Amino acid sequence: MAPGGGGALPAVMARDVPGPAAIPAAAMASAEVAAAEVVRRVQPTEASERRRAEVVHYARRIVGTALGCEVFVFGSVPLKTYLPDGDIDLTVIGNTSCGSTLIDDVYYILGSGEENGDAEFEVKDLEHIDAEVRLIKCTIGNIIVDISFNQTGGICAVSFLELVDRKVGKNHLFKRSIILIKGWCYYESRLLGAHHGLISTYALETLILYVFNLFHKSLHGPLEVSGIF
Repeated sequence: MAPGGGGALPAVMARDVPGPAAIPAAAMASAEVAAAEVVRRVQPTEASERRRAEVVHYARRIVGTALGCEVFVFGSVPLKTYLPDGDIDLTVIGNTSCGSTLIDDVYYILGSGEENGDAEFEVKDLEHIDAEVRLIKCTIGNIIVDISFNQTGGICAVSFLELVDRKVGKNHLFKRSIILIKGWCYYESRLLGAHHGLISTYALETLILYVFNLFHKSLHGPLEVSGIF
């Protein structure tokens, strides 16, 4: 920061960002009601929870059972912060060292499901992404599924963010804020989507966590959080 800039970034943000007191209470209350309705419309429902659970169970059965390995779900599905168009993140725990055929085996099993018209769920759009984090991408039952391998960090991240939500409290304010801001980033600003060179969901959650770290005592609604974000 340039000389005379006033200190570190957290101190500058805490000083320069107007607090909720700067907005008339009645106006903020009305705006939070509208924001709550937005969250209600895009948050997970009983039907979406049931559908995703069925897809996860199917993937675990055809992949985990066939190969004798564990398949874990992580990301926004277990955190319950996914959008209606949100995908499912799975990670297969197994041997992927040099010479292992695990990734190819998973791809083959999913490909067999793609060709099987009698399968419980239609598997289509199968794609193997050979990047730094090797990924198999497909659509199962019209839901996009990303299958990675040995991504234990993602599993730990879900546990961490769940603990953050419990610590913040206020009727799951942390999760409601994620849903509202994620909805804006995805549907309005088109900022969300790591596969397209845009911001990842985890990066978004980290930024929201940063806002809570600075202003947690004064935050009472997801719109307040999004305003600072």
